[in-house]
Amino acid sequence: MKEIRPPKKNLMLYYGIALIIVGLLNFALIPYLNNMSIQDIDYSTFISMTEAEEISRAEIQENQILFVTKEDESVIYRTGIIASDTKLVDRLVEADVLFASPIVEEASPLMNIFTKWILPMVVFFGFGQLMNKRMMNKMAGNNTMMFGMGKSNAKIYVQSSQGIKFSDVAGEDEAKENLAEIVDYLHTPKKYQEIGASMPKGILLVGPPGTGKTMLAKAVAGEANVPFFSISGSEFVEMFVGMGASKVRDLFKQAKEKAPCIVFIDEIDAIGKKRDGRIGGNDEREQTLNQLLTEMDGFEGNNGVIILAATNRPESLDPALTRPGRFDRRVPVELPDLKGREEILKVHAKKVKTEPGIDYLQVARMASGASGAELANIVNEAALRAVRNHRNTVLQSDLEESIEVVIAGYEKKNAVLTNKEKMAVAYHEIGHALVAAMQTNSAPVQKITIIPRTSGALGYTMQVEEGNHYLMSKEDIENRIATYTAGRAAEEIALHTITTGASNDIEQATKLARAMITRFGMDEEFGMVALENVSNQYLGGDASLVCSLETQTRIDEKVTQLVKKQHAKAKNIIKENEEKLHKLAQYLYEHETITGDEFMSILNT
Repeated sequence: MKEIRPPKKNLMLYYGIALIIVGLLNFALIPYLNNMSIQDIDYSTFISMTEAEEISRAEIQENQILFVTKEDESVIYRTGIIASDTKLVDRLVEADVLFASPIVEEASPLMNIFTKWILPMVVFFGFGQLMNKRMMNKMAGNNTMMFGMGKSNAKIYVQSSQGIKFSDVAGEDEAKENLAEIVDYLHTPKKYQEIGASMPKGILLVGPPGTGKTMLAKAVAGEANVPFFSISGSEFVEMFVGMGASKVRDLFKQAKEKAPCIVFIDEIDAIGKKRDGRIGGNDEREQTLNQLLTEMDGFEGNNGVIILAATNRPESLDPALTRPGRFDRRVPVELPDLKGREEILKVHAKKVKTEPGIDYLQVARMASGASGAELANIVNEAALRAVRNHRNTVLQSDLEESIEVVIAGYEKKNAVLTNKEKMAVAYHEIGHALVAAMQTNSAPVQKITIIPRTSGALGYTMQVEEGNHYLMSKEDIENRIATYTAGRAAEEIALHTITTGASNDIEQATKLARAMITRFGMDEEFGMVALENVSNQYLGGDASLVCSLETQTRIDEKVTQLVKKQHAKAKNIIKENEEKLHKLAQYLYEHETITGDEFMSILNT
C-alpha cells in the first residue's frame, strides 16, 4: 500500500503559526505577567517610608526604584526617580537600607532560553505531531482517499423503505411491460437459464423530463424486492482526475456484494457523452466513462446485477456505451397519451379528497401534451385551490382551473387593462376562436379568457383535441397556422391597427411553416429532402439547417409566402363572419371569460 503523508504546506503553516504564538508569549504576555506582581507607589510615600525606617532593601535602576519593607519582603514596591533629589543615597544610608543586591532575582540565561523558547516549542510541535497522526489515520481509514473522495456515495433503497410498485406508475404500459421481464428474471432466473437466455446487462430509459423514468426504476426495485443503488451521473465527476473512476469501481464492488440487485444511474449523459478525441478535453469525464465501460463489459453472465440508466439526451451518448453487451435494451418513456393521462390523474387523485363524479377524461383532454410530473402538479394545484376557497374536497372546476395555472400561470389580480387594451385583447382572442371553429379540421374551442396571467399572457384561447392524433396532414398544419395568424387578422379588420399581442403567435406560425418545408417534405419544389436536423428532441429540439446559403434564402422566402397565404385565409374567414366577430368580442369584453358552449351558442344564432 502506498504510504500516506500529510500535505507539507499544511505542516509548514502550522509550525509557522506556532512560532508566532511563542514569540508573542515571550515579548508581550510574560513581561505583562511579571509586572502584575509589583505594586506601584508615589515618591512622597517612598520618602515617608524611608524616614520611618520601614524599608529593608532597595535597588536603584536607571528610571525606577524597587524596594521591599522589613515587615514583608515578599511584596516588591516600585516608584519613579526624581532627578532633583540629590540626597537620595544619603537618606537610604541613614535609614540602614541595603541597596547593593538586586531585588528581583533573574534566572540564568540558559534557564530563560529553556522556559521561554524550548519548552513552548516542544509543546506545540508535540501537539502538531499528534494532529498529523490523527489525520493520517483518518485518510488510511478512508481507503487512502481524503474526505471520502472516490467513494460512490450511492443511495441504497429497498422495497420496505420505498414501497413503490408498478401500480403506482400509470400511463407507461409499454415501459412497464418491458421492465416486468427484468423483475421476473430476478425472481426466477432458473427458467431463463434452462433455455439459455440471459437478461440484458443494461437497460436505458429515454424520454422527456417528468415522464417518470426514475419512478419506473424504483418500481422495478420495489417489485423485485432487491437492493436498489441510486446515483446521479454528475456525482461521478470530481475536481481531481481519477476520483470519478474510483467511484465507479466502488459502486460496482458494492453491487456485486449485494447481488441480486439493481444499479440505477440517473442523467447518465453527464459522464457518458461521446468522446471526441480533442486535445484539452475533460480527462476526468473520459476516465470515468472508460471505467464504466470496463465494469459493464466485465460482468459475468447472469450474476444478478442489472444496470438501469436514464437520460433525456440519448443522441449524445457514446456508441461504446449504448452497444449491445452494455446497454442492450432501450425503453422509451414518452409523454402519455389521452388514456395514459387519465390513468395518471386517477393515481394522483387518490392522494387528495375529491368530489364524486369527476370526469377525468375531460381533464385529460384539456391537459394535452402534459407529462406525468405536470399532471401530478395539476392535481396538487387543484387541492390548493380547494383549500383557498375553504372547501375540503376537490371539484371538477378546481382541476380545470389548475390546468390553466400550469399552462399560463395565476390570474394577475393587480393588472388593470385600459378599455382600449381590453377590447383589443377581446378581438384578438375571438379571432383565434372564430377561425378555429370555422375550419373543420381544427380542435373545438373549450374556453376563451381575457384575464391577464402571471406568465405575461393578456388572454388565451383553449382548444381541446377530441382524441389522440399521432399524424398531422398538410391541411391540418395549414389550418393551425391560419388559427395562429387569426388574432392579428381580427385586429386589422376590427380595429384597423395591429398590436404587439401577436408576438408568440407569429413565432409559432413561423416555426410550423419552416418545419413543413425543411423537415416534413411538404413543399413541391424541395420535395422529400431533409434540409434541417433536430437535436435534443426530448429537450425542446434544437433545429439547424443543413443546406447552402442559397437554399436557406429560398427557404426563408417560402416560409414568408406560406404564412402570408394562411394569414390572408384567416382574414377572409373573419370578414365573412365580421358581424359574429363584433358580437362575440363585445360579449367577451363584458364577461371576460366564456366557455366553448357559450361561444358556439352565439356563433350559431
